[in-house]
Amino acid sequence: MLKKYRTRLTIVSISGLVIVAAALFYVNFYLLRPSGSGPAGPEVAAQPFAEVWTERPVHVIGLGDSITAGFGAASPDHSYFERLLHNPSDEFADMHGRSLDQVLPQLSAKNLSVSGSISEEHLNTIETTLPDYPPEVFGIVVMTTGGNDLIHNYGRTPPREGAMYGATLAEAEPWIASFEARLSEMLDKIEAKFPGGCEIYLADIYDPTDGVGDAPSVFLPPWPDAMEILGRFNEVLRDAAKNRANVHHVPLHATFLGHGSHCRQFWRSTYVADDPYHWFYENIEDPNDRGYDAIRRIFLNAIVEHTQLRTAGKEPTDTDQAGTD
Repeated sequence: MLKKYRTRLTIVSISGLVIVAAALFYVNFYLLRPSGSGPAGPEVAAQPFAEVWTERPVHVIGLGDSITAGFGAASPDHSYFERLLHNPSDEFADMHGRSLDQVLPQLSAKNLSVSGSISEEHLNTIETTLPDYPPEVFGIVVMTTGGNDLIHNYGRTPPREGAMYGATLAEAEPWIASFEARLSEMLDKIEAKFPGGCEIYLADIYDPTDGVGDAPSVFLPPWPDAMEILGRFNEVLRDAAKNRANVHHVPLHATFLGHGSHCRQFWRSTYVADDPYHWFYENIEDPNDRGYDAIRRIFLNAIVEHTQLRTAGKEPTDTDQAGTD
């Protein structure tokens, strides 16, 4: 009898340990999403910021949604848009002196982005709010668009254009085509606002699920076709950069893989061993402060790589636009 009792006790103890271990594993690798600390994202080289690029007046415009508006940043001067322009007082050591005001002495800027806005509203902003600039001004436009078209209304209403959450790919096909046409119209109208020339830096759309495609929150319903539709939207954005000499792709999607809801899961191909942390804000859809640092860096690197403002002794013209993607 005593032997049977001890055997049962051992089984119960082992079962309890297994349950506790399983619970700890689940919490650690599925629920906890620590944000980490310190710099995030790729390095930005110092050399391109060592001398003035141009004495020409340059105006930077921010267009798009909450990412460009900076929702979720620790402070207004920590948004990616503001950090592109100038370093905040608490800047990381590796980014001191690496901002546009260091190389563009006649720099001005305006952020026209609006949190929660969709691409139709971005087109309206370009048409009604973006002014016509004089020929002596060169434009740098940074833009995030299309993300809210996908995620609104979080499955609470039947999917429709501009609020597609839960749509099937078949339902989404005409809305994808409309987005492509709308994006082309936006780019045409931005270019028309800058007769002296401009460069447009267009981000693709990140994936808070790290490529898994599950709902990153228990409060969201599943969306089986999400990854296919996201992929199609990103194809539209990347093709726009490929097909226009002065439009340049900014790899938001690739940069954020491994920093979403599965960032702790070391067995996934997206796992980033040297920074296995969550770059999203508490609302899941916007970046946190480290995420904005990373976005600032990839926009800066894209500008450094593609802008003709750095070409010695040569100013951009209407017929001589920047590089290729």
